Amino acid sequence: MNELLRLHQEIVGCRACPRLVAHMQAVAVRKKREFASWQYWARPLPGFGDPRARLLLIGLAPAAHGGTRTGRMFTGDSSGAFLMRALHKAGFASQPSSLTRDDGLTLRDAYIVLGARCAPPENKPLPEEMSRCRSFLVREVALLPRVRVVVALGKIAFDAFLAAAPELGIDVPRPRPAFAHGARCELGRVTLLASYHPSRQNTNTGKLTPVMFDRVFAQARKLLSS
Repeated sequence: MNELLRLHQEIVGCRACPRLVAHMQAVAVRKKREFASWQYWARPLPGFGDPRARLLLIGLAPAAHGGTRTGRMFTGDSSGAFLMRALHKAGFASQPSSLTRDDGLTLRDAYIVLGARCAPPENKPLPEEMSRCRSFLVREVALLPRVRVVVALGKIAFDAFLAAAPELGIDVPRPRPAFAHGARCELGRVTLLASYHPSRQNTNTGKLTPVMFDRVFAQARKLLSS
């Protein structure tokens, strides 16, 4: 068993945040009417993708009826659909959809992690919950030695990566970089790109459009090709 698989098993078995465990269990019981026949995953989520990836994506936390239901982050919800379309267009995903864990999707030269591995109430993890989860982020990214470009999906993910960076041997400049869609930060051996999160709140209101999102991954592809 390799180190990444061992870490994934440890993540799935984590019960360090009682509030989040209780929330996931409640979601799995209540369900959405359209998913009434599903047996929800209702456990923390490990990352997924290509272990030799040069592109790392970091999101906020699993969606209650997306990743928490299906057992794979950015799978089975509108955020996943928006993200996979963009990754497929940029050549980082084998298909433009992400529906279930066994739908055949593979990531190419890309890997996805989360700042928090459990779905939080109202999509708002507490600072202490983010702090507890940071060791998983640090340890998982440390097992991806080829990463050169990081795309942070939303401000919380952006801040989570910057908080983890010193433990990964990555220097964070002062003043600390500020989040803005399209921002680019050179952090020594990696480049950090920022994007609005592909949440329904952002995509349905036009705050984040497909064109805006495609530009982020086109820039990532350009950086990896240089």
